[in-house]
Amino acid sequence: MAQKVKSVWFCSSCGNESPKWMGRCPACGEWNTMVEEKVTSGAGAKRTDAYRGPGQSAHPLSLSEIDSSEEARITLRSAEMDRLLGGGIVEGSLVLIAGEPGIGKSTLSLQIPLHCQGLKTLYVTGEESARQVKMRAARLGGDGSGCLVFSETLMENIISEAKKAMPDLMIVDSIQTVYTQTMESSPGSVSQIKECAAMLLRLAKESGIPVILIGHITKEGSIAGPKVLEHIVDVVLQFEGDNTGAYRLLRSIKNRFGSTSEMAVFEMTGSGLREVSNPSEMLIPMHGQGLSGIAVSAMLDGSRSFLIEVQALVSSAAYGTPQRSATGFDVRRLNMLLAVLEKRAGFRLGVKDVFLNMAGGLRVSDPACDLAVVCAVLSSNFDFSIPSDVCFAAEVGLSGEIRPVSQTERRIAEAARLGFRKIYVSSFGAQCHVPEGIEAVRVPDIPALCRILFKN
Repeated sequence: MAQKVKSVWFCSSCGNESPKWMGRCPACGEWNTMVEEKVTSGAGAKRTDAYRGPGQSAHPLSLSEIDSSEEARITLRSAEMDRLLGGGIVEGSLVLIAGEPGIGKSTLSLQIPLHCQGLKTLYVTGEESARQVKMRAARLGGDGSGCLVFSETLMENIISEAKKAMPDLMIVDSIQTVYTQTMESSPGSVSQIKECAAMLLRLAKESGIPVILIGHITKEGSIAGPKVLEHIVDVVLQFEGDNTGAYRLLRSIKNRFGSTSEMAVFEMTGSGLREVSNPSEMLIPMHGQGLSGIAVSAMLDGSRSFLIEVQALVSSAAYGTPQRSATGFDVRRLNMLLAVLEKRAGFRLGVKDVFLNMAGGLRVSDPACDLAVVCAVLSSNFDFSIPSDVCFAAEVGLSGEIRPVSQTERRIAEAARLGFRKIYVSSFGAQCHVPEGIEAVRVPDIPALCRILFKN
């Protein structure tokens, strides 16, 4: 049968295929996401088979016959990356690293082969020339003798070179720039990304070469391309943080070989990304003692406990409508906490501007930060400074009660390790071990907290 080229409409959100344009995708319900692409059908169209590793049988096996030994892992010589991946990158796995432009995706991926002596790496660059990669490697430092740089965007050439070189690790920067000749659409389209990712997955599973993909994100913050890309890969890591700030968060969104509750912190320096083994060092005070509107929260992100500085500024509204602004915190939750303070505790904040900031450029979603936010707002409103050796870890409910949070003992231990003398927690939580040198003050609600904290 001869090849046929036809127009097909794909949803850029979920990858659903339709023979005609639709205003709303029938699969995911998103509006105005259908894009037109040319596809080839017939004898020349490529079909992919099931993914089988080397030496695996083509017939069904019972669960008792399948080898259940642990996956072979390759250490990346980075404590944070190895912990994030669950102990190292698994042989034959497909890892996707996504993030905003300039946040450090290419820097992190190039640092891996530069700092792993003896690890043969094939670095495929579709966005930069080999000379540009060399200039960046000279800035980052390290040993680049084991890193092979291949400037190519055609998928067939990349796979052919990978089979000849048989590296220990392969990095593709980025998945949106490569394309395959079996598809008529342009690089970066839904069908190209889906087909190229499937070809790389087949290469990884059959050869045992782990592959790291660099991915772009859209202006809404989601990973560019079809949603099926995140389903194809084994691990999804996403960079977070303000690219104008120093700190970056690499968060595990999906991991078939480890936990998805892990997070790594990096600092962008002139010589690349530096691992932050102690995230609480982001709490370095950049102000004098006795300043109002400052509170410290003992928060938990994944399995990492660290302390973060919460800054608030409350002032009289200069205009008719008071302003509510939050950086690194959900502004809707801020409005809820301000309503609780006004309704349950009697503080008149409805006619005042409230500005909130999470120090370090981080975005916080842990409910344990509620109590620190409330105390920072009240501290600024009363112009009363909170002692620098006091921190908070509790959630605030709609009735003004202070609710317990998970793993309170770990938060208290982290605060004690950093020299804090007092931590405010919920009185409704279970009793836990309190290390020597720190006092855990249990409070039931906001009025009781104000009587204790602002009694002077």
